[in-house]
Amino acid sequence: MSIITLTSDIGLQDYLVGAIKGQLWQNCPGAQVMDITHQISPFNLPQATYICKGAFAYFPPKTFHIVLINLFDRKADYVLLAEHNGQYIACADNGLTTMIADGMPVRVVKLPLDKQLPKDTFSIIKRFSEAYQELQKGKDLSELGQPATDYIVKNNLQPMTGQDYIDGQIIHIDNFENVVVNITRKQFEAQRQNRPFSIFFRRDEVITQIAETYADVPEGHKLALFNAAGYLEVAINKGNAAGLFGLQGFHRDQLTSNSGYQQLSFYQTVRIIFG
Repeated sequence: MSIITLTSDIGLQDYLVGAIKGQLWQNCPGAQVMDITHQISPFNLPQATYICKGAFAYFPPKTFHIVLINLFDRKADYVLLAEHNGQYIACADNGLTTMIADGMPVRVVKLPLDKQLPKDTFSIIKRFSEAYQELQKGKDLSELGQPATDYIVKNNLQPMTGQDYIDGQIIHIDNFENVVVNITRKQFEAQRQNRPFSIFFRRDEVITQIAETYADVPEGHKLALFNAAGYLEVAINKGNAAGLFGLQGFHRDQLTSNSGYQQLSFYQTVRIIFG
């Protein structure tokens, strides 16, 4: 059975996610439609990238991933369909394609939108459905649209490094309010070079050890570990790290407030000092 996944920043407060699924089930009979999440923070591309990369890695080849994030970032008469790791990623031309692929995908084509239809979520789902059906009939990706050579390229949010430090940014806060930072284990070890370290974040909180599981510390105590996706996570065993320490990820309204950039820097940065 073929699989279509859905990832979005739509939320679950109204009819839209249900309507999208209904449209897919009508247009793509026999497909297994699965949710990744619909709780991405609005316009948060780094968070969407983290979620998508973590989830997509476990799906079989030829899975068709529809990513409805920042769908109307700019007015366009096409959407993108990319091939990456044997799977397909369908999204708007907003930079997510290269962020999820962590570079340039193998192939990317532009899927033209029907000029007779309004440019809304349902017309875009209709176009993705048509592309899915054509792939199911055995067509090659190159037959579905023109090769995309001028699409938007964005790089993943990377930690800043110096000789004795690495600064990471908060990219996700999960349902338990554990805080995920964009520092991978590989980046951490390469920068650490077997030196002792201290992880600093708000309110002068410091962590000097990496735990293997939450149970490595008593209930209510803070810890840092590398999660199943391989990223640094700051947590409290059976507690609320984000709320207790006043940590938060990116919100678009921070960029429009008077002190927006100061807030963005203040709340997002987690610093590790080595030596």
